Order: sequence, then structure tokens, then C-alpha cells
Amino acid sequence: MKVESGAGGVEVAGAVAAGERAAKRRRVAAPPGLRRGGGGVGRRERRRRVQADAAAVQRLFQACRAVFRGPGTVPAPAEVHLLCAIVDRMKPEDFGLSPDLKFFRTRDAAEGTVGTPMITQTTIYKCPEFSMVIFFLPPNAVIPLHNHPGMTVFSKLLLGSMHIKSYDWVDPDPDPSVSSCSSSSPSDQLRLAKLVVDDVFTAPCDTSVLYPTTGGNMHRFTAIAPCAVLDILGPPYSIEEDRDCTYYTDIPYTHSSTNGHHDLTSAEQEEQGPRLAWLKEIDMPRELKMCSVQYGGPPISDK
Repeated sequence: MKVESGAGGVEVAGAVAAGERAAKRRRVAAPPGLRRGGGGVGRRERRRRVQADAAAVQRLFQACRAVFRGPGTVPAPAEVHLLCAIVDRMKPEDFGLSPDLKFFRTRDAAEGTVGTPMITQTTIYKCPEFSMVIFFLPPNAVIPLHNHPGMTVFSKLLLGSMHIKSYDWVDPDPDPSVSSCSSSSPSDQLRLAKLVVDDVFTAPCDTSVLYPTTGGNMHRFTAIAPCAVLDILGPPYSIEEDRDCTYYTDIPYTHSSTNGHHDLTSAEQEEQGPRLAWLKEIDMPRELKMCSVQYGGPPISDK
């Protein structure tokens, strides 16, 4: 896919200012939290009402609408910087979330957990150019290693603590006629990737940005404490437009598995080996449990 850079940040700044004015024209009462919709986060926590910030959410939306221009485009550096600055300032309270919610109290989050923990997601907004989603992960929940084809993603840990492991392809545009292993089945082929991130993150922390071919386009989330993660994807996943999610398993790099491709010298293997891995495409893991709930935070005006 051909990737083109977007325009500068002046237009974005104007859109953000317009979003602030739109939000100020209406005041939204404290949201009812996330409503049930087939299981998920749970009913409203009564111990403390959180005053959501409608202006902050509207400002974020306006910036996203100006920055993302649809498939085949990547935001310009100035636009990435501006949107990161906005996302960095976003707090869980802006969306009506609080550490006091039952879901985020570690003891309550662990109660009744049998087998693989359920992951919950709520969509704040979605259009052909971008989507804004919050994922909720109870302790030990895992979003398996997966990719974001042709996407630029801004990810912000709003609450909790999680381990993130991410990779980029060593060769972003491989020759499709060349296989990295001896198997003739595409699903069994191995493709070399380099480690980008392998660390624990605890909120509050900076926004991470991944691009179609850099920044850790393939990542895995493992919740240590109950987490809420804001993901902004531009463009969003779309089966119709061949942007479906692909899952992988990572296999440690070994010299014997190269089969003549990406063959490294002993010195290079000693230096780079620990940061390399073979990724193998797999079906969506059966143990992955995910459900959706209705978004209950400040409404967005797309006028």
C-alpha cells in the first residue's frame, strides 16, 4: 500500500479550537458510567460520581477528524505531535471512569474469574477514517499478539498496569515468492521480526504511537492490574477493505531456523539475536474472550 503524508498542523489546531467551542455550548452531566451490553464492566459505581470532561473528549474527536484522512495516509509529524499532546492530557475521568469503579478494584476484578478473563471494549466513535475505543482488561487478561495493517495507532494507558511486547518486521515488504521456512503452507511460514518494546507500563504514562511499518505495529497486551486502554486507530479495522486483524505467535530466533534467509554471522547473532524473533500467523486464539458494552461517557458532536 502506498503511504502518503498528510498536511501540516494548522488545520488540526483550527479543528481542535472548533471542538472546544462546540463542547462549551453544551454541558454534559456526569455520565452513568459504562452500561451493560452483553456482559462487561458492570453497573454504575455509586460511591463517587465522576465529572466527565465533555470539552476534552470533543477536542480529542475534532483533532482525530482533522488528522486522519483515510486508508493509504499517515499523519504528518506535526499532526502526530499535536494529537499526542492532546491524548497525553486525557484522563480516565474525562470519559467518566474512576479507580473507584468496581471493575478497577483488584479484589473485585478477580472475583468470580474462572478460566480466561473476559476483555471488554466500548466504542466511543467510529467512521471510515478512524475509530476511538477503550479496552478494559482484568488482571491476567491478554490481548494476543496481533497486527494493525496499514494503520496509525495512538495508544494511551488510562488506568492500571500492563506488560506490552511489540514487534516490527525486519523486512517490511518481503518478496512473496520467498519463504522463510521450508513449509509450503502460508500459515506455517515464519517471518523475521525485531523487538521494539518489552516492558511494563503503569498509568499515567505517555501516549505510544505505532505506524504501518514502524513503532511496534504488532503488539501483545498482558494486564498486571485492572487496565483501561484508549486506542485511536486510523483507519479502523475493515474486512471489506482488507484490513482484518491477524494474530501471531512469536518463536525465539535461532540460527538453525533461518534456512538461508536473514542469515546472521556469529557476532551479529550474539548482538541482535535476543531482539529478533520469528512470527508465525495463527488463527484467532480460542481462549480470547471479548465483549462490547455501550459507551456511557460524554457524547460527541460530529456536526
